[in-house]
Amino acid sequence: MTEPRIQYTKTSDGVNIAYFTVGQGPPLIMVPPIPYSHLELEWADRGHRAWDERLARGKTLVRYDNRGSGLSDREIESFDLDGLVLDIEAVVDRLGLDKIAVFGMSQGGSAAIAFAAKHPERVTHLVLWLPFDAETPLNRGPYDALKGTRDWDLFTQTIAHAMLAGWDEGDYARSYGRLMREAVDPEPVLSGKRSGVFPVAHLLSSVVCPTMVLHRREATLPPLQSGKRIAGGIPNAELVVLEGGVPMPWVGDMEGIARTVDRFLGIRDEPAPAASAAAPATSSGTLATILFTDVEGSTALTDRLGDAAAREVLREHERITREALKTHGGSEVKTMGDGFMASFGSATKALECAIAIQKAFDAPGTPYAPKAESACALA
Repeated sequence: MTEPRIQYTKTSDGVNIAYFTVGQGPPLIMVPPIPYSHLELEWADRGHRAWDERLARGKTLVRYDNRGSGLSDREIESFDLDGLVLDIEAVVDRLGLDKIAVFGMSQGGSAAIAFAAKHPERVTHLVLWLPFDAETPLNRGPYDALKGTRDWDLFTQTIAHAMLAGWDEGDYARSYGRLMREAVDPEPVLSGKRSGVFPVAHLLSSVVCPTMVLHRREATLPPLQSGKRIAGGIPNAELVVLEGGVPMPWVGDMEGIARTVDRFLGIRDEPAPAASAAAPATSSGTLATILFTDVEGSTALTDRLGDAAAREVLREHERITREALKTHGGSEVKTMGDGFMASFGSATKALECAIAIQKAFDAPGTPYAPKAESACALA
């Protein structure tokens, strides 16, 4: 999928909300984790983008940044559950959606529950991924250890490692720590004004749409007990317990999770795009040559250059690759964060394209050319 066009809408209380849509089919709105959301950075992240692209298969996926985070207005007067519901309303109304399925991610589950309770006539299905229950005791060890700190880097990296991505997910934890720092301003979080955990027990019985709660058995933020309490409070809700503890659905069995969501929503289980097969056929029935590109060491590159400069490198890589594909007759199949998959009817053309991409990326004047390399592989 090409990079989606980010647009804006305004809530009834005057907050500008950034959003985009991808895919085609029945609409599904993703309520982001609170308070950390950043549409642009998440789309640039390979894992998060793969998750969005997979969810958009057979559906129109609606993504937005909640108030106070990402590309939406940061400076806001109030940050409460009612305001977060206004964010959802603004996006859904702007798109003219009378009926919509809602997917609440982590802390975003509270806003998703509140929206479903307020608009039972509009919500067809509710999916909750590791939802927070304010009455369930949380493992606050890392938070308590950081209480009073003003070191934003220390705070975000500690939380990302210890509670979000796990100590065994070092590279991803560092990447998520950067996302946290870019997604919100530090003062509201360090001062405790933006925890993102809201009481919703009084709303659960008002949710009348089909509901599925997905939780990982070994998760600590929040623990499984949180998912059980919420599923138990919503009439006829289904609780699906998955193995593992990492709270990001794109880490682990992403495809299995997406299929579970599709079945619940009544979306026909579509096969992966034909071009992702090992040897896809061209329109003439002959075998195609598949070209893969990748910016080598993109995580290390981000560490050296910073998020903004690294994104510039990735944008240049996308520009160079698309120009080369057009020149050499290649067809873009999909992008994967810092890489491309493309198909060719001719192995010679594919090889020529790969060489052209590498030469263009190394050419003098290309941003940060000495600091990054583009790798190409043919299949």
